[in-house]
Amino acid sequence: MIYTLLVLSSPTSGHGARTAYRFAQAALARGHDIERIFFLDEGTTAGSQAAVYPQDEESRLQPWIELATHHGVELVLCISSALKRGILDAGEAERYEKPAATAHPAFVISGLGQLIDASAKADRLMTFAR
Repeated sequence: MIYTLLVLSSPTSGHGARTAYRFAQAALARGHDIERIFFLDEGTTAGSQAAVYPQDEESRLQPWIELATHHGVELVLCISSALKRGILDAGEAERYEKPAATAHPAFVISGLGQLIDASAKADRLMTFAR
């Protein structure tokens, strides 16, 4: 089975983002494919490399990076949601004359067309919120 995941919740509020990661991990372990993980609204904060968490908390960014690097899962941040939250890749930082990129390089910033494309290729679209 091929899945596309839509993450709507922030990694710091609720369990939606964490549940999405665990679902992705379990699906891959069972031999399923993940077409793409699309982060929208507050979910885009998952791709911020500027966030710093207390030392006694697990990283909210590292699990996503591992999915991308170990399993080749594409991580896409919605461009309009990301920009509103100050999450920019190198190209967007240059375009808006900001001093640095704040999105981790494991994430791609793109439009909603990527979600539509991934949904069309997948057997199931799974949405994770709160």
